[in-house]
Amino acid sequence: MSEYDLLYLSPHLDDAVLSCGGQIYMHTEAGRSVLVVTFMAGEPRTDTRSTLAEYLHHNWGVTAETAVARRRAEDKAACRRLGADTLHLSVPDCIYRVHPESGQPLYTSDEALFGEVDESEAYLIEELVGKMSRLPAAGRILGPLGVGHHVDHQLTKKAAERHFGREHLVYYEDYPYVQRDPDVLDALLPAETQWKPELIPLTEAALQARLEASLAYDSQISVLFNDPQTLADTLKTYVKSVGGERVWQPLGAS
Repeated sequence: MSEYDLLYLSPHLDDAVLSCGGQIYMHTEAGRSVLVVTFMAGEPRTDTRSTLAEYLHHNWGVTAETAVARRRAEDKAACRRLGADTLHLSVPDCIYRVHPESGQPLYTSDEALFGEVDESEAYLIEELVGKMSRLPAAGRILGPLGVGHHVDHQLTKKAAERHFGREHLVYYEDYPYVQRDPDVLDALLPAETQWKPELIPLTEAALQARLEASLAYDSQISVLFNDPQTLADTLKTYVKSVGGERVWQPLGAS
């Protein structure tokens, strides 16, 4: 018997809620149990700080010492608003990771964050697979589609496919990246006959819950949306344009 009805795999401390907050709320309101698992929620394993990490800390209004604790607290508050449980794992965000031999930061620019996974991190997929093998059982497992090509989203997706099998996954559209470039779905889902979309219309209460949960990530708003009002406006516009929230399954999946 499954311990949870639904399991959401989140690369960072905001991805699942920003992308799926409405459906999570509707599931818990219907009495279903939901666990949001964040993989890149660990403290940095080194004192090395890249200029990118320092820049982001400044914009987030945090210090290197308080950044992870602040973001974990935000995620707990957001998931609490949606009625979901949280599990924060120990892999550091890519802005903190360093080369295992040189000790130099691996991702030091926006281009690097949204580029290819550094070849020195091939081991990390197996590490993530190991962590996934110890997760509670769930009736439905949802992971990132990889819209935006962020390296941590790529790693989470690859590990989930390796551990669970693509046919057992449901993929959510990574928000806000999908709003910035909706055409990218054509590249991720090149053959329409291989995938089936599932549209989840949101009630007004679910949309409001997603908005309020998203606003709980106070440190991230300036980087992702500029300000709270822009977040609210863009989120409502996108949900209306899609007709709710959309997830994808390979054809033939249960």
